[in-house]
Amino acid sequence: MKIVMFTNTYLPHVSGVARSVETFSDDLRTLGHEIHVVCPTFQGATKSTDTILRVPAIQNFNGSDFSVRIPLPGAISRHLHEFRPDLIHAHHPFFLGDAALRTARKLGRPLVFTHHTMYEDYTHYVPVDQQLLRQFVVRLSTDYANLCDHVIAPSESVADLLRQRGVESPITVIPTGVDLALFSGGNGRAMRERLGIPPGSKVIGHLGRLAPEKNLDFLAEAIARYLCHDAGAESCCLMVGSGTSQEQIEKTFRDRGVADRLYMPGRRTGRELADAYAAMDLFVFASKTETQGMVLAEAMAAGKPVIALDAPGAREVVYSDEVGRLLDGDADMETFADALAEFPLAGDAYDKHAAAARERARMFSREQCSRRLVGVYEQLDRQARRDAGDEQHTAWDSLLVRLQTEWELLAAKTHALIAAAEGQSDAKRVKSDQAT
Repeated sequence: MKIVMFTNTYLPHVSGVARSVETFSDDLRTLGHEIHVVCPTFQGATKSTDTILRVPAIQNFNGSDFSVRIPLPGAISRHLHEFRPDLIHAHHPFFLGDAALRTARKLGRPLVFTHHTMYEDYTHYVPVDQQLLRQFVVRLSTDYANLCDHVIAPSESVADLLRQRGVESPITVIPTGVDLALFSGGNGRAMRERLGIPPGSKVIGHLGRLAPEKNLDFLAEAIARYLCHDAGAESCCLMVGSGTSQEQIEKTFRDRGVADRLYMPGRRTGRELADAYAAMDLFVFASKTETQGMVLAEAMAAGKPVIALDAPGAREVVYSDEVGRLLDGDADMETFADALAEFPLAGDAYDKHAAAARERARMFSREQCSRRLVGVYEQLDRQARRDAGDEQHTAWDSLLVRLQTEWELLAAKTHALIAAAEGQSDAKRVKSDQAT
């Protein structure tokens, strides 16, 4: 099959969505499919190639992971006219998501949408009324999903949430696959030596973007408190990644007097990523905004037990105490620190947790996930071909499709604005009633 991926973020940018698009694209090509990617241009990115179309964009809009494309539909149309895709796959509901919908309608091809992100948790990057914007993006992503032929949810928690919000399009749960061979073969000793971590030290680790929505202030404080405990006297913290939260993390450890036991090597990729996981004894996670626990599955593939807060994404991976601990989502920092102090980091108990973690990671293998996605694609392609039959479309038909598509996009945005405004009015009315 010929598939086009539309995404607002892609390599070399570091994000879960970019990694997901790259992973599935590579795996689908391995299975014999032709994959093209339409994405924004980034500083340091390669230029457009035969399979990657870069479109001009405002990069990292207001400090976020998102890029706002500059509308140049001609380049996309020319590229896809030559490629003649069988299916369109959107990875965002706006910006290039709009272009994906227009392309699918124009070509008469099925449209798949992966709901990667809880967009309402990222509204702090935009300097407008937060409550209004949160309601707007929830409604917009829901309406966009209902304009698609099929929706991919990275976890059961996200699928349930989408149904509760009113998504009626068929939903299939398919997480991004994990490279088991890569992450099970890291060299932890080499990474520890490069960073100067003392031999025998127990390493509490985390890996990911260092951004406010990842709840890293909470995590840093919990780890720092643990390091101050007697149980944590021989431990240190390895925080891998880069981002705007780095200074606050460093300050937390300084304030607790354990700055010398914090190691922050910055962003790592490829083999060094696997080495970083291998250098850890325990992986910790406190984010409540994830749609899937990709880094959790990667850590488990490396044989690392996990302690995390109960939230979408985490609960599907840390499914039982065999692989670590899933704490109450409202647990405080001291509770998290106590869980670290109580968790065995050596001996038979630790070995059992590590083995269970490796076994659990097999459920998220790249091969399994990519084949499930192909199954969705093939089902939609067969249905589209049956529906098309021998229909002949005139220029007038094409114009009507374009007009209807623009109307659907406008209606979705208008609906989202109205819903947000009504929600804000209701909130103000409740607040006024409480005041009186």
